Amino acid sequence: MRVYSTSCPTYAGDPVGIADAAGYRQDFEWKEGFRVLKSFRRKQAYFTGFSPGVLLESLRFLPIYLRDLRLYREMNPPPSLRFHLREAFPILTDRRSGAGTAQGHYFHQDLWAARKIYQRRPTEHYDVGSRIDGFIAHLLVFMPVTVVDIRPMESEVPGLKFVQDDARDLANIAGDSIASLSSLHAAEHFGLGRYSDPVDPAACFQFMRTLHRVLAPGGRLYFSVPIGRERVEFNAHRIFALETVLRAFEGLHLLSFCFVGDDGRLHEDVDPKGFPTSEMACGLFEFTKTAA
Repeated sequence: MRVYSTSCPTYAGDPVGIADAAGYRQDFEWKEGFRVLKSFRRKQAYFTGFSPGVLLESLRFLPIYLRDLRLYREMNPPPSLRFHLREAFPILTDRRSGAGTAQGHYFHQDLWAARKIYQRRPTEHYDVGSRIDGFIAHLLVFMPVTVVDIRPMESEVPGLKFVQDDARDLANIAGDSIASLSSLHAAEHFGLGRYSDPVDPAACFQFMRTLHRVLAPGGRLYFSVPIGRERVEFNAHRIFALETVLRAFEGLHLLSFCFVGDDGRLHEDVDPKGFPTSEMACGLFEFTKTAA
């Protein structure tokens, strides 16, 4: 099991210690200011659709694009594949990109839950609000899935049964009836109006109680939400304290806990008491319900 230290430096009170403490505070203030600035840049990009970083990177590589375009035209491609200005589609920032991203919340959580479900091979699986083109696509390789979401979905995919509904209550599903259930990176959005759902600060906790209600004894619930410094970033999402999630499901038994840290890496089979101070990690919880 990984062991984490979340303690802060202590100071003895001598002149050197005071100087160290002042330096520590200045370093903390600088890092906090940088965090706020970075957070603002990320959020304004969502709000305005404009990313100054992407613009600057594109301008940087524009001369290389023009050079490559000149070379392409000089190589006399077939008539149907010759350059025409009306068809131009400059993508200038991929020059430095890697082959892909094998880290982050969605990459790790989707594999984590899909692997666990594959190992158990239940006869049916229900999901609420998880990503269709990630986690659900993984499951459809080996089993059918019923998905509940408040948002519409137009696509028809073999093996996928879609139910558009408000999942706060799941009123059409009997208690103690679902043996395999998941909700990944969804509960943090409930009640914030982002997806046209009614604004309700308690909606996320109502939803958690509903998951508890419908889970069958001996069944499995695979659940993930952002965890760390507890707050709401209205109307994008909430970040929950780890203790908040555990209290919400205190009637269930926690079988395993993993998390994707602020570093984007998966930390497996961690004692919740060893969870480090985090800004926005992703908690991965595997719960079961004991028979009454």
